[in-house]
Amino acid sequence: MIYYIFKLTVTAFLIVLISEIAKRSSLMGALLAAIPLVSILAMIWMYIDTNDSKSAVEFSSRIVWLIAPSMTLFIVFPLLIKKGMHFYPSLIISTLLTITAYYGVIYFLGKVGIKL
Repeated sequence: MIYYIFKLTVTAFLIVLISEIAKRSSLMGALLAAIPLVSILAMIWMYIDTNDSKSAVEFSSRIVWLIAPSMTLFIVFPLLIKKGMHFYPSLIISTLLTITAYYGVIYFLGKVGIKL
């Protein structure tokens, strides 16, 4: 149980740290957010939990296929804001479109024989 609290604390600390840095410098916050910290932490926790690097390799290989659809959020969200839409509706719409893009890529890859 202490280990799970530790994992939660470290992960939450990094997210809060990045958001605080972003308040002072959007470029620095964006740079830190662009580093796949969540993925890195997930691979570290997976390796510590299993002592097996194969699951981390499989995890990172699947992430590669999902990078392109994740761009949907970062393209659509600012476009909606610039068009005058409020923050939360823009965030919800761009998130839903990103989820749709994820499913589309997963479906397409499955059709061409690549199973995620």
